[in-house]
Amino acid sequence: MSARAVFFDVDFTLIYPGPTFRGEGYRAFCARHGIDVDPARFDAAVAAAAPLLDQPDDAMYDPEVFIAYTSRIIEGMGGRGPRLDACSRDIYDEWAACQHFELYEEVPAVLRSLVDAGLRIGLISNTQRCLTSFQDHFDLQGLITATVSSSDHGRMKPHPSIFAAALEQIGVQPVDSVMVGDSIRHDVEGALRAGMRAILLHRGDNAHPMARELKDRGIPVVRSLTEILDLVIG
Repeated sequence: MSARAVFFDVDFTLIYPGPTFRGEGYRAFCARHGIDVDPARFDAAVAAAAPLLDQPDDAMYDPEVFIAYTSRIIEGMGGRGPRLDACSRDIYDEWAACQHFELYEEVPAVLRSLVDAGLRIGLISNTQRCLTSFQDHFDLQGLITATVSSSDHGRMKPHPSIFAAALEQIGVQPVDSVMVGDSIRHDVEGALRAGMRAILLHRGDNAHPMARELKDRGIPVVRSLTEILDLVIG
């Protein structure tokens, strides 16, 4: 699977939320708006709210979808009251701030290894986050050639147009590129529809439930980004 370019999803692929966006962080946001929530219910609330993010494949980026998702999480934690929408909007706005996130440990070394091997790197993200600020904050300047966020592009992954925009920026053909991300629908299926190849990142301790099916389709599943180096460097 040697390639000329590797594209990465951002959230939960390169970075993960810090305490601000976990149970206690949500409780702090809610307290500022006079809303009482139980942080122990956070994980279950996130899982219950997740279906709200299952938008049609041709959906435009809409902040209201993510705000409604956030409100559902708060409600799942027991939160109620007239300030619920305002609190959700505050959380949505802060999601764009890089200081609330941590970089997965292996990311800088992996990106440098790819660049040293002559590959180009791109980012494709369903986010409102400024991807230039992302590079500056995490000291990744000079490693990334192209960036496309759904809030700027309009369409969201898995729509083929967001992948096409990134490919055009980076100057490679789909067949010469690989998409790496943690979502089968958004990253893997979206990339395949655009004519690219794909690698699924699954950081969990247990095997991915679709691992065998993905293997049969020739789609690698890796637990760390370090594993992609042998796959994409020819």
